[in-house]
Amino acid sequence: MGSSSDEESDISDSEITEYSKKPYEGLKSGIYKVKGSNGILRCPFCAGKKKQGYKYKDLLQHSTGVSKGASHRSAKQKANHLALAKYLENELADEAEPLPQRVVAPVAAESEQTELYCWPWTGIVVNIHNKRENGKDLDSSSYWLKKFSKYKPLAVEVFWDDQELIAQAVVRFDSDWTGFKNAMEFENFFEADHHSKKEWGARSSSLGSNIYGWVARDDDYRSEGTVGYYLRKTGGLKTISDLIQEATENRNKTVANLANEIDMKNDNLDQLQVKYNERTMSLSRMLVEKDMLHRAFSEETRRMQRIAREHVQRVLDEQELLNMELENKRRQLDSWSKELNKREALTEREKQKLEEEKQKNDVRNNALQMASKEQKRADENVLRLVEEQKREKEDAMKRVLELERNLVEKQKLEMEIEELKGKLEVMKHMGGKDDAAVQKKIKEMNEQLDEKIEEMDGLEDLNKQLVTKELLSNDELQKARKELIAGLSEMLSSSRVNIGIKRMGEIDEKSFQNTCKQRFPAEEAEIKTAELCSLWQDKLKNPGFHPFKIIQVDGKHEEVLDEDDESLFKLKDEWGDEIYNGVTTALKELNEYNPSGRYVVPELWNFKENRKATLKEVISYILKQLKTLKRKR
Repeated sequence: MGSSSDEESDISDSEITEYSKKPYEGLKSGIYKVKGSNGILRCPFCAGKKKQGYKYKDLLQHSTGVSKGASHRSAKQKANHLALAKYLENELADEAEPLPQRVVAPVAAESEQTELYCWPWTGIVVNIHNKRENGKDLDSSSYWLKKFSKYKPLAVEVFWDDQELIAQAVVRFDSDWTGFKNAMEFENFFEADHHSKKEWGARSSSLGSNIYGWVARDDDYRSEGTVGYYLRKTGGLKTISDLIQEATENRNKTVANLANEIDMKNDNLDQLQVKYNERTMSLSRMLVEKDMLHRAFSEETRRMQRIAREHVQRVLDEQELLNMELENKRRQLDSWSKELNKREALTEREKQKLEEEKQKNDVRNNALQMASKEQKRADENVLRLVEEQKREKEDAMKRVLELERNLVEKQKLEMEIEELKGKLEVMKHMGGKDDAAVQKKIKEMNEQLDEKIEEMDGLEDLNKQLVTKELLSNDELQKARKELIAGLSEMLSSSRVNIGIKRMGEIDEKSFQNTCKQRFPAEEAEIKTAELCSLWQDKLKNPGFHPFKIIQVDGKHEEVLDEDDESLFKLKDEWGDEIYNGVTTALKELNEYNPSGRYVVPELWNFKENRKATLKEVISYILKQLKTLKRKR
């Protein structure tokens, strides 16, 4: 790219014609393709443009216009397009469409092309004697217009010489080539009748009353008299070659102007395309941000659920301790009561002691009843806490749904705003400032765009409030889930329950035990199991061990396990699928729950369905356990 830019900077406007020879040779040799396999013509030097299909005439206009181009065109572009224009005219002329029939400049001899004519084309009629003939006025322009109507004159001026009682007429024709053709036919008519300018010049004293006519030339233009004065006043002198050259220059200038205008339109379209791409990228970034918010919300939800489980677990553990203490006290009182009943037959002194003990027991019974009532109130508080957790979860889900709905509405509004902006840009390029209907439509679209922007701003404010509330709610739920995990560790640690605590990222020793028992004796198998399990658990804790890779699925990037990792490949090949699956499962759990710290994380787990337990399942399980404890009590 550097060489091409240096080459372009070395080309000046004066060297364009010389430089065009190189791309012209490239076009002839086939290095640059102009005609495709389907027969469609294209510009090989504008490969980045949107339009690539041209007709021969359009491509010729494009190349000619760029070669004569505007100031923003580089010298290299002008040279390349000049070569393309030459190639089209010399090598692909047979691709040109047949031109529509039109009046062209008449083919004339070289002497005629340099001959000076009065222009606009003018005919002269002389030797008009009578003012009336057969009841018609010969000095009337309408008479001569009708007489020479087959030659389509525009006007006729009659000039009378009252002294000689003779008149001359000037016949004016169109200034184009059709007018020239009619003027020459007008002159040929008189030549065929032997009443041309030549015969008039060789006239004798008696010419009769016949009229003579011809096309006015430079001698007529410079002649003295009324006709010469009229010709000099109304026209000028031009040769046919001058008119042909002038028409050619006007045509080339028009073609160049049209080509420049087409290029400007193409540049404008390219700019609009760039803006469209920018808007598309902006919308894509917004969708990515939405996915990130959704993932953050899911993570916060999981954290709040974990905190809630830990909290509930701790409350249940405290309740269990109180129940056990209360039960022990009751058993002691029962045993004391039985002993007092056995001693009723003892002496009075012993009876007094027994009476005193009974009173003490009554006091203790009252204290136990009060403790029972306190325990009952504690149970009610636990149930109320569970209900509040359930209600908070429902409120959080409602806010999540409302937040997602607002996000969808916001994205819909943003797409509508971008669509309105695109339409507004198109409307601006469709009409001029004096187009009242377009201006009115643009005004209406501007008002509609302002309303959409105000509506989107309102949704963004509402969305921010909902996000703030959602983050607070998620934080509370995650704290509750953490409290549940911390408080219910003992109750839910048994493997016989459906809902329990699973240590995410910890390798299951059973996979190592089963394989080692098959390969080693019983005593050596236990040692080998502990050794291998400890070795791989330490390896998993190392942040440098990260056998994962990024792949693209359905347009999104996902991180998956790299099964071709050397360590994992050796593990599977040496110890088999069961140990490999146990290690990779723990590795995936660590990468999901604690990818940075790489330490084991406790999680509420549904062992029956082998998935993470929800707060609803944990709370239902706790309520079931409370009911069981009450029945036992």
